[in-house]
Amino acid sequence: MRRRTVLWLAVLVPLWAPRLNVPANAEPGPKADAAGSQRREARLPPARTHYKGRRIAPTMGYQGAAWLIRQSRAHEENTKKLLESLDVKPGQLVADIGSGNGYFTLKLAKLVGPRGSVLAVDIQPEMLSLLKARAKQAGVENVEPILGTLADPKLPRGKLDLLLLVDVYHEFSYPERMLRALRDSLKPSGRLVLVEFRGEDPEVPIRPLHKMTKKQILKELPPNGLRLVREVDDLPWQHVMFFQSGPLPGDHR
Repeated sequence: MRRRTVLWLAVLVPLWAPRLNVPANAEPGPKADAAGSQRREARLPPARTHYKGRRIAPTMGYQGAAWLIRQSRAHEENTKKLLESLDVKPGQLVADIGSGNGYFTLKLAKLVGPRGSVLAVDIQPEMLSLLKARAKQAGVENVEPILGTLADPKLPRGKLDLLLLVDVYHEFSYPERMLRALRDSLKPSGRLVLVEFRGEDPEVPIRPLHKMTKKQILKELPPNGLRLVREVDDLPWQHVMFFQSGPLPGDHR
């Protein structure tokens, strides 16, 4: 019995490692390697380690990609309900920010249909390679992978109907620059949907570094020109908060 338990843990731990930080080598991400080169290219200041009192989490590395498409995810996070709450329409242009290997990307592609498109943004080429392979296998042709940077998602300006950020914003090491770029990519009616594990709830089995409270979210997004317009509060583990472009502090127009 003990041997069976050890074997079970050996399988389970790597799947949960990307969010639970166990072991550390499951979550190296590209931050340390990419930060220097991207900073030289864009002449950026050093990446932040903290923002408005919150410690910024390290990027989840592609080594943990299997966790993103685990069979239990649909039930654990009620991803069907999340997708329904987005109210995605056929023909829309949407973006999956921090798309990883495409768990939500492929589902969004189905919702927007052949007349719509999904821009899948990630900073790890390995993740995008995995996404391309999954899209090809599924016969999905309306997905455009985009290799973003730590400070720029490389999105078209004023074109997006929806931006979906699932468990990724807390990893942004240039939050203000990224939020500005994301805000600028939205249509006037466009929405940014932030999905984060609930930091207020100790029962959510995710390390605190990878969770956010509503209070902290509202401390960060409105000052960056995003106003809260809607919330979904009945997912098992996550906050779902809808934002649209709003005034920046000091903007009295």
